[in-house]
Amino acid sequence: MSVWPPHPAQSGAPMHAGDLDYFPFPAPSYAIFAFLLLVLFIFIQLGLLRYAYMRIGLSPSAAMLVLFGSLAGSYVNIPVAQLPESQIASDQVIDFFGMSYVVPVVENWPGTIIAVNVGGAVIPALLSLYLLFRNRIWLLGIAATAIVAGFVHLVAHPVKGVGIAVPFIAPPLVAAAVAVLLSRWAAAPLAYISGSLGTLIGADITNLDKLHGLGAPVASIGGAGTFDGIFVTGIVAVLLAALRPP
Repeated sequence: MSVWPPHPAQSGAPMHAGDLDYFPFPAPSYAIFAFLLLVLFIFIQLGLLRYAYMRIGLSPSAAMLVLFGSLAGSYVNIPVAQLPESQIASDQVIDFFGMSYVVPVVENWPGTIIAVNVGGAVIPALLSLYLLFRNRIWLLGIAATAIVAGFVHLVAHPVKGVGIAVPFIAPPLVAAAVAVLLSRWAAAPLAYISGSLGTLIGADITNLDKLHGLGAPVASIGGAGTFDGIFVTGIVAVLLAALRPP
């Protein structure tokens, strides 16, 4: 654990009960995500990834809007439940498997608040349902999601102060492999669907019983611990579409 680099949630006013919105990563992590978005934007403008996005089932502008919305939406948490805790972590940056997660400064905090992250859960879930409907791959989507969820559940770890965390590279790689094995023609949308829903189910939803005692002020479904894997899954899905022959 460390308290460097500083983060707005650490250097600003403490958060109080009812204030659940904060950026779950230090600034350098967001800089990397933003750089990846910039690279994708440049490739789209050059026409290199335009067809790839159309194969997934989105226009390039819609895809960029979704990815940007996911990144910005990582700030917003919707509370759904609360767990009593005797001791709550505060004002830390916790490292897990090469990623750093911010624990904000909190005061008079009632316990672990379970929330749903807009950028890491709501947007990916809605997009996954859209892709399932548009590509008519319900059975493939259910099978791929079940496989990815089972794997992610095995590698997910309870992390003090954060909640449930997964090695960020595991979901996109497993989702890509499963998608290619199940259906080459639908590999791209299948990778996004299984990587997003599989991570949410396998890491967060099936591990809700492990949150008590971790001391996390906010345990966010699709937030710190899983957001990075879900975000990278979207980029891997585009690369799969670009690599698949016409």
